Amino acid sequence: MTSAPDTTLYVALHGKLTPHSWRDPSTAASDAYSLFVARSSAMGWLRDPPHDGCGLWGMNDAAYEPTATRMAWFQASLPAHPSSPSGTSPVQPFLACVRDVVTRLGTLHLKAAQILLPPITHQGAPRTEARLLQEAGWFTDLSPRAKTTIRLTLDSGQNPAIRSAAPHLLTWLRDLKQDVLTDLSLTYDGPITLQPAITDTLWHGPANHHITLNATLAEWSLDAIAWLATLLTHAIHQHNIDTPLLLSTALSPGPTSPTGNR
Repeated sequence: MTSAPDTTLYVALHGKLTPHSWRDPSTAASDAYSLFVARSSAMGWLRDPPHDGCGLWGMNDAAYEPTATRMAWFQASLPAHPSSPSGTSPVQPFLACVRDVVTRLGTLHLKAAQILLPPITHQGAPRTEARLLQEAGWFTDLSPRAKTTIRLTLDSGQNPAIRSAAPHLLTWLRDLKQDVLTDLSLTYDGPITLQPAITDTLWHGPANHHITLNATLAEWSLDAIAWLATLLTHAIHQHNIDTPLLLSTALSPGPTSPTGNR
């Protein structure tokens, strides 16, 4: 199964995944693909068959590579005419499914994540600021020690839109009254580069036009990264960017970065 660049959702996790002691990857009956299909089907998120009109995505591919730096990746296709009015880029349920799969496979030590953010189309209603703030309540009661300094890069590939929108985008993000993503600052450091690079045909690649930010995230977890990705999807829609963007986020070096299991 293949999908157009505007309807591809892709997530890659970089770091280390320590397999559970009871699970032998060479003999296990389930792999990342089958576990992802089973979990997204159980939650009602899988379109099966792909054109049945129900569910959020159709499965493309997935892999678990425990000895590689990119230890797991998942790719799905979004419907061209989504049935859900709540938004057309279901990155939060997608990453929730990814989280559940990797938890079944082993203990995750996440160093970086890469997410392809398809643009919100006119068929779906984007999240409002009020809904984003309501979702941010999930992170309210975290320990202050959970706060994590991160870097993030947004790349619009061959489209220069992200660079011209950067000043207004940063102002909009800073003005939003929330405590999940704070201390935003634009940096002129190079972009976060993760290997292997995402295939150019999955978006309008290769990577070329980007902005890189420093920030503080409420916690370093797939839940918080999913909220961040949803916020950015909404923000770029507000600034009329209608091309897929590649989000890369990583722990910043320094004593405030957590070293525990995430």
